[in-house]
Amino acid sequence: MGFQHGLSGLNVASANLDAIGNNIANANTVGFKQSTVEFSDVFANSLGGGGGNKIGIGTEVAAVKQQFSQGNISTTNNPLDVAINGGGFFRMSNEGEVTYSRNGQFHIDNSGYIVNSQNLNLMGYLPDAAGKILQTEPANLQLSTADINPKITSKFSAGFNLDSRTVSPAVLPVFDATDPNTYTSSTSGSIFDSLGNSHVMTLYFQKTPTSGTWNAYATVDGASSATGVPIGVDLGSGIGLPQSIIFDSNGILTTPAAPLTTTISLDLIATDLGTANNASTPLVFSMDLSKATQFGGSFGVNSLSQDGFASGRLAGFSVGGNGMISGSYTNGETRNLGQIVLANFSNPQGLIPRGNGGWSESSASGTALVGVPSTGPLGALQASAVEDSNVDLTAQLVNMITAQRVYQANAKTIETQDAVLQTLIQL
Repeated sequence: MGFQHGLSGLNVASANLDAIGNNIANANTVGFKQSTVEFSDVFANSLGGGGGNKIGIGTEVAAVKQQFSQGNISTTNNPLDVAINGGGFFRMSNEGEVTYSRNGQFHIDNSGYIVNSQNLNLMGYLPDAAGKILQTEPANLQLSTADINPKITSKFSAGFNLDSRTVSPAVLPVFDATDPNTYTSSTSGSIFDSLGNSHVMTLYFQKTPTSGTWNAYATVDGASSATGVPIGVDLGSGIGLPQSIIFDSNGILTTPAAPLTTTISLDLIATDLGTANNASTPLVFSMDLSKATQFGGSFGVNSLSQDGFASGRLAGFSVGGNGMISGSYTNGETRNLGQIVLANFSNPQGLIPRGNGGWSESSASGTALVGVPSTGPLGALQASAVEDSNVDLTAQLVNMITAQRVYQANAKTIETQDAVLQTLIQL
């Protein structure tokens, strides 16, 4: 049966060469996983059972298995090129049919969906209207290009130090926003109305003869009367009136003990400036001065913040290691646009290759375990990068030489058997 031995050896050697050739051909294919051929020997069965002196009848291909080891990661210039560093697969959808891939070369189609070169949709979690990610059933990721709506200011916070060595102005109690001699120091910050229009609010601090006591005034957009009195701004004591700020002997703020309710009459300010106001009025927000101090140091502003912003357009986006896609807007705000999910399997070797860098789930692979990147066995994502093929060209070329020798040896077996038969025929 030498012919059968040699023929089976030729078949498996040919299959091995095919696998090696396929590996080499895909050495530059992003996300490709190399395959190896596993062999097994073959014995004939008999009714009498096996004996200890049986000779096999050749070999066969037991399995062709892909090796899901990590490939090298290469950087690119496309922010939607995403590499998986660790375990897991991208979850792709073809009109509802789900496949899995390690190829993270994506782009945005004309409808805003994130797709690959075969127009399969990348899947993940979608956000609600406020940008909060809803971790429910994964869906096709679509990046919204809508403008972000403006947000009216509801909180204003200022942290500063007022110089305890300051001498009270000689003109007390007169205050004129246009006369620096009537106040000690000042600082400015932006606030936003219901339409997202920015207004400049300036705080003025005036030292009083009473120890540790200051008067605070405010103007918006510089609106003031002919005598410099603020128009349309109420820090808590009334429009144009001062608000007392009191510190104890250690320079710690005691009054106001709670945030001030600040009211801005935008219509009065617009009338004074000769402009139109189409936003809702008055603008009411809380002003937190709890970080204010009075120490023996020069005046300085430590922090100044508020929670309003103007409308903005999407200027760009980025992908984080946890799959979060964050949009950057022209107003300086960021908002979550979606989150990429990954899937892993108990037995990746059981996945069914589909071509184009994709696999399908099977009973052998087990059910897909879907989750957020960087959690559990799922790897982290790296944006502007791709995972190279895990093919080692040097090893594959050496394997090719070995497989070629095996093929030649099996061919020699057939040639030898042919010579033996020829000898028998000539007897």
